[in-house]
Amino acid sequence: MKKITLDTKGHNPGHYAPGIIAGGMLYISGQLSLDLDTRKVCTGDIKDHMHLALHNVERVLHAAGLTRKDVVQCRVYLIDIENWQAANEAYAEFFGEHTPARVVVPVSDLHFGCLAEIEAIAEVK
Repeated sequence: MKKITLDTKGHNPGHYAPGIIAGGMLYISGQLSLDLDTRKVCTGDIKDHMHLALHNVERVLHAAGLTRKDVVQCRVYLIDIENWQAANEAYAEFFGEHTPARVVVPVSDLHFGCLAEIEAIAEVK
C-alpha cells in the first residue's frame, strides 16, 4: 500500500490518510466541504458545499498523479436528501461527460456542520 498525503496549511487531527493506493486503485477518504488550508467550513449553499468537497477530492487525485476521469465510484453524503437535485447539478458540472458509479446517502449531520462529504475510488493506471 502507498499512502497519499496532501500539503495543506491547515492541521487535520484525524487518524487517517487522505488516500491509499492498493491493488491498482486509489481509495479517497471522505472529503468534507471545508477548506483544507484554513479548516473553515463552506458558507454557501449545497452547490458551493459540493464544489468544495469535489475540489478536495481532486486535490487527493492530483497528489496521486490522477485526474477526475480516473474516478470509478463516489459516495456522496448529504445532510438533507432534499438537496439531491442541486448536489447532482454540482456533481455533473464537476465530472462533465464522465459518469462514475455513485451512491447518495442521506445522513442526519456531518462533521463541523458541513452539508456534503464525498469519498471516491479511482483507477491507478
